Amino acid sequence: MEIRFSVSGRISRPVSEVFEAVVNPERLSRFFTTGGATGRIQPGAVVEWDFHDFPGAFPVYIDEVEEDRRIVLRWDASNGAAQPDANGAARTTVVMTFKPLGDGRTLVEISEYGWLETQEGLGASYDNCEGWTGMLCAMKMWLEHGINLRDGFYK
Repeated sequence: MEIRFSVSGRISRPVSEVFEAVVNPERLSRFFTTGGATGRIQPGAVVEWDFHDFPGAFPVYIDEVEEDRRIVLRWDASNGAAQPDANGAARTTVVMTFKPLGDGRTLVEISEYGWLETQEGLGASYDNCEGWTGMLCAMKMWLEHGINLRDGFYK
């Protein structure tokens, strides 16, 4: 059985604003990558994300970007708990989709897969599911109310 999850949330902002909040490193750093983000998310880019609560910047490999619709990225799995890719790197794949709703809101869905079917892989997937859920909550609060939900939350 493949280890995979999807989380989603609705943000009361137009899809272009929500999408830009993710691809723009300055905006992403305001609510998610609180230790900073470098590089705009675009196909073929390798950007870095850092978090105050999980220090140490790490690379994020951008595979696909469809403006205002979809982002596909890969990143290293904790504890090597992912299926090795063609280059032998243990990375999972994250797919983010952005769908405009008829009422001016945006539906954001984040899916991740690629872990080894082990207890370590399952545990790593739970950690990431929690992280992406937190990201969606933090993005909603920042975009709708200007509040950084992560500020002081973890430490």
